[in-house]
Amino acid sequence: MAKHDMPLLHPQDVPAALGLLSRLPVPVNGTLALERGAQSAWAWPLAGLVIAAIPSIAALALIWIGLPAPLAAVSFLTVQILITGALHEDGLADCADGFWGGYDRVRRLEIMKDSHIGAYGVIAIGLSLAARLLALTTVLTADLAGPYSTVIPLMAIGMISRLPMVILMHLLPNARGDGLAQSVGRPPISIVCIATALTLVLGFALLGMQLLPILIWTGAAMGLLALVAKRKIAGQTGDVLGASQQISEIIGLFVVASLLT
Repeated sequence: MAKHDMPLLHPQDVPAALGLLSRLPVPVNGTLALERGAQSAWAWPLAGLVIAAIPSIAALALIWIGLPAPLAAVSFLTVQILITGALHEDGLADCADGFWGGYDRVRRLEIMKDSHIGAYGVIAIGLSLAARLLALTTVLTADLAGPYSTVIPLMAIGMISRLPMVILMHLLPNARGDGLAQSVGRPPISIVCIATALTLVLGFALLGMQLLPILIWTGAAMGLLALVAKRKIAGQTGDVLGASQQISEIIGLFVVASLLT
């Protein structure tokens, strides 16, 4: 099927997004998913919502039965990483190693493709886990002090943090001729607009005006990441997209934690 003959949206886009971004056993029409490619990127925020819902509910259940908030936070991160297969953490580590471990564009891309992790990657993952653990502990502790539900903001952050991947795929050229981002393709502006509108509507429904500071800080961070990626490797890769999710998730958790204290 030619790209221009495809419907703008397709029901199979949601399971395709879940199959791409997680290890959840969802039935995916592989042939259709391959044909649609980046056309299904509008559903990535929805996939993030589902992915975040599972560890959010698990963490809240542990809080309700009396588990301390720090242990519930560790459980949240563990479940989430098991669901995603550490896909985004791997991207963050590869970006850290490549961006600051290589002396030119070609060498940086080589390092990012290498399956071995370096010192910069270890530090990046360690900081990401520590930052999220501290913020999650604050959010889960706040839930003990009142009726504020942790499930809703954590699900919203999971959704919002997948939107920058769609936007960066459209704005930045692919930096290499292979890899996951290259195989998916470049989402058209119509798909970016749908993903953005969906995230804004659902985000406002879940968070209200608390959505605004998350969007502002995330937008600023993604602008900076885009500039760095453009300068370091002249575009984006799947690793850059993974790093964007991690950074956006950390920002979202920090904003929610600050609003609860």
